[in-house]
Amino acid sequence: MLQINSSIQVATAGEALIDFIAHADGRFEPCLGGAVYNLTRALARQEVGTLYLNPLSRDRFGRRLAQGLLEAGVHLAVPEAVPQVTSLAVVNVDEQGHPDYAFYREGVADRATSAAALKQACSRVETLSLVCTGALALSPDDAETYLPWLAAQRQAGRTVVIDANLRPSVMPHQEQYRRHVLTALQFADVIKASDEDLAGLNLPGAGALAQAQHLLQSSRASVLALTLGAQGAALLTRAGQVFQARELEPVAVVDTVGAGDCFLAGLVAAMLGHELPADWGSAFVSEEVVRKLLGGAIASASLCVMRRGCVPPTRSEVLARIESVAMSFTC
Repeated sequence: MLQINSSIQVATAGEALIDFIAHADGRFEPCLGGAVYNLTRALARQEVGTLYLNPLSRDRFGRRLAQGLLEAGVHLAVPEAVPQVTSLAVVNVDEQGHPDYAFYREGVADRATSAAALKQACSRVETLSLVCTGALALSPDDAETYLPWLAAQRQAGRTVVIDANLRPSVMPHQEQYRRHVLTALQFADVIKASDEDLAGLNLPGAGALAQAQHLLQSSRASVLALTLGAQGAALLTRAGQVFQARELEPVAVVDTVGAGDCFLAGLVAAMLGHELPADWGSAFVSEEVVRKLLGGAIASASLCVMRRGCVPPTRSEVLARIESVAMSFTC
């Protein structure tokens, strides 16, 4: 039984798995991973009270995943381990540090849940104000688990944040997958996507910013956060504002595993710090607030890519980087 904790602000739902990351000598290093898992740890390490909703396995990998969450300060909605095995991913990283994934996801622990279980866990936490999901949770195969839960969270007045974070290489029916992702994004108040995600969705528009504007205007979200790799990031609002920011000096990239997850954690932490309502992008947003939102998100992502695997930065590390690193900001 979940013990209600008054510090919990955010609930996350989605995959927790082991990334087997390939090395040049042919070895594979097992690392704690999964986009939602990375996001969950990153939020907690930035001092956000976070509840992870999915079950974890009683196998060796599941125990490591649980330990990683607990050490970061995450609360587990399902503290009892389940008999299903842990999800696995094989990750090859190219010369530019970009990962390519192969997933093993049948009969696994993090999928051993239901919409009813997710809704019940959230209903027990009176202080819960925001929920996050995305990535593999946007598979059409899991529609009956996540879509009713998302609808219930939006109806309850909680801010819904969804990371498109496409995985087309492991989805057998591409057009069905794209349609389902777009359907799921209709439940979002805040959408996070990369330029590669937008290209994968086959959205109209000449370039990522135009595609992002199309996606925002065709959804019910009030904000879209767009990551642009080395070019930084942009924040688009339903009120028509567009902000862009990037670090002025190149970042020494080790790999990009978890960079988008840490970016989103930095953004959510800043949103909560400013106590922004679910529809905050529907009205004028001050430049000062957006500077802090994008600054925290970009600093969080930069610290992540400087390390192998996803090692989310702490809140103090993010704040120190915001203070010490020069950023270009346009609106």
